[in-house]
Amino acid sequence: MRLLITGGSGVLGRAFLPLAEAGGHQVRAPGHAELDLFDPVAVTEAVRGVDAVLHLATRIQPLDKVDQFEVWRENDRLRAEASVILVDAALAVGAKTYIQPTVTVVYPAGQPVSEETPVREDVPVIMRSALAAEQQAARFAAAGRHGVVLRLGLLDGPGTGHDHASPSLGATLHTEDAGRALLAALTIPSGIYNVCRDGERVSNRRFTEAAGWHALR
Repeated sequence: MRLLITGGSGVLGRAFLPLAEAGGHQVRAPGHAELDLFDPVAVTEAVRGVDAVLHLATRIQPLDKVDQFEVWRENDRLRAEASVILVDAALAVGAKTYIQPTVTVVYPAGQPVSEETPVREDVPVIMRSALAAEQQAARFAAAGRHGVVLRLGLLDGPGTGHDHASPSLGATLHTEDAGRALLAALTIPSGIYNVCRDGERVSNRRFTEAAGWHALR
């Protein structure tokens, strides 16, 4: 498949790109200086001719800055605004697949949850853009295309600042498995999937059944 990757130099991009290339996919991963994700014309041209768009671009800040809303503004724009532009472009030029990773912290705390669990009413301000991005993937799927949302556990591994899993938020995932999940998302049915380690508060059953594998790390 011909893939357009945003955020190719980020944690998810670095985990995914080698797997995509090893799998025989043709990858375009323009950097920030090469593609303005807030320019609809430029984005449409970038998407033209690709089969799938994976919107991995973020500006995630350290968790000790959760109350500093201004420092999260670029991350919010990348999720909430750039996703609209990317989906518009993908629909316009005939791309078949759109993949959007988000986070499992949109679920209520302190109880077992699955994809059937409604998101928490008090979603933190800095996470609301993740739900906005999910809505764009749903819009893509509603147009008869292939749209997948991966709600990822808290990442650990290279580039994350976490050498070991930190299960306090209910779901964790190693970056290597996040890369594998993104590759699997190219072929699993449209929908929302939790992706995390086995046995955590957040159920990963839907994804493991669709993808046919469990997190290994």
